[in-house]
Amino acid sequence: MARPSSPSARPRRAGFLRTLAAGALALVAVAGCGSSEQASTAAPQPGAPATAGAAAFPVTLKHQFGETTIPAQPQRVVTVGYNEGDFPLALGVVPLGEREFSGGFAWQDRPWAQAAKGGARPEVVGGDELQFEKIAALRPDLILGVYSFMDQATYDTLAKIAPTVGPPGDGTKAATWQEQTRITGQALGLTGKAEQVVSDTEKKLAQVKAAHPALDGKSLALDFDVEGVPYKLGTDDLRTQLFSGLGLKFGDTTETLTAETLQPLDQQALIVMGVTQQQLAGNQLFQSLNVVKNGKTLYLGDYTTPFAGALGYSSPLSLPYAADLVAPQLQTALAG
Repeated sequence: MARPSSPSARPRRAGFLRTLAAGALALVAVAGCGSSEQASTAAPQPGAPATAGAAAFPVTLKHQFGETTIPAQPQRVVTVGYNEGDFPLALGVVPLGEREFSGGFAWQDRPWAQAAKGGARPEVVGGDELQFEKIAALRPDLILGVYSFMDQATYDTLAKIAPTVGPPGDGTKAATWQEQTRITGQALGLTGKAEQVVSDTEKKLAQVKAAHPALDGKSLALDFDVEGVPYKLGTDDLRTQLFSGLGLKFGDTTETLTAETLQPLDQQALIVMGVTQQQLAGNQLFQSLNVVKNGKTLYLGDYTTPFAGALGYSSPLSLPYAADLVAPQLQTALAG
């Protein structure tokens, strides 16, 4: 997913419902993997790391467009990926600017990020297109675009402004939330903090999973409806990460369905987004699915809800929030 809020909001250059692999390799730090972080009691200022990791620098990160060397610990951070703003926040760094998260969700007021933002409101540096002059005016010393789907021309422009970390690998596969957290930690000199955040988030998901044992091992279909077209998400879409963390099973590949080919949705449980239960009441093929007839279907509304936003960000901040929202509902749905 590019624009995480809904399939229809993905960047045009990435293609509609572009496939993302959750198992993509993280960017590799070829220098400075250590950190000399020290705890800070001061509230983080926008753009500035919350802890000191100067000994980790210079650090060089590999990505789609080659290598980026970050000479010193960044103090002024701008994020240009579609979910990117959450990841520095999870490490105690408030970006000076972040990219718009579209789809109707009130992303700047996302509830899971407010404590980490500490009242700050980062500048919006673009939506469908980035505003390069605005980014430059913020005088960043690091630009994070791990989840940006940027092209070579965009990278070249950004790299002239500040050291820029592009998408991993060849750009066609996204890092998992764990990998994106670690990449962000390397870029900020906060590798130890990143590992702690990954560990804490995984523990939280494990706790939610343990509290809802009916979810473990069940097959789940995620039906995302976009302008009347149903899509069954697979593990190649990062929005399945939350449910995988709760023990649910998916197919590997996202499928485009039609009104006549809904059978892949007939799993042990079904989540529907983008279309209401009332709108589907007259769809005889949908109503004929066993998972629907048995009442094991959960309707989670449109893409403007906090849950949809949290699922779209799929970050260490949003995943625990989303897990607490959906796990009880899903366990009830599985009970029929």
